[in-house]
Amino acid sequence: MNKTVFINTVNFLVLVLFQVVLFNHINFLGYINPYIYILFIVFFPYNKDNRIFFILCCFILGFCIDIFSDSGGVHAAACLVIGYLRPMMMRFVFGLSYDYYNIKIEKTHFGQRINFLLILILTHHLILFSLEIFSFAHIVLILKKTVFSAIFTLLLCLIFISLFSRRSS
Repeated sequence: MNKTVFINTVNFLVLVLFQVVLFNHINFLGYINPYIYILFIVFFPYNKDNRIFFILCCFILGFCIDIFSDSGGVHAAACLVIGYLRPMMMRFVFGLSYDYYNIKIEKTHFGQRINFLLILILTHHLILFSLEIFSFAHIVLILKKTVFSAIFTLLLCLIFISLFSRRSS
């Protein structure tokens, strides 16, 4: 158990650091902003017994990004929503008989991995940009930022997952 806590703490710190120092400064064409920190939510070992702790970790993750980004809570809200919806997303992508705790994203089929990441990332980005812009008059801008940032975030997440799985095997 201590090894899992240590690994999750290191993942949390490294992803927040990368996001704040490197990825927050990428703003390509005004639409593309990668949010790699959501990999913490993807990799976090989940079971029904630690659901409240998991959602609290999601909030703290988003809150840390909000503090460093001065973004007023939009990251915390988006992380809370995807943290809450993650079990339903996993059930939808991996089927009814998946095991919450033992599923490892790097060991899943490539199609399932892309589907899960895409659903998670699109949900996160749609909530994030909707709250950030907060205007129905700018729905096209919200959708553009959501789609283009999601594509870039998905590519980076797949790269990070492949690097992580090669390192661990």
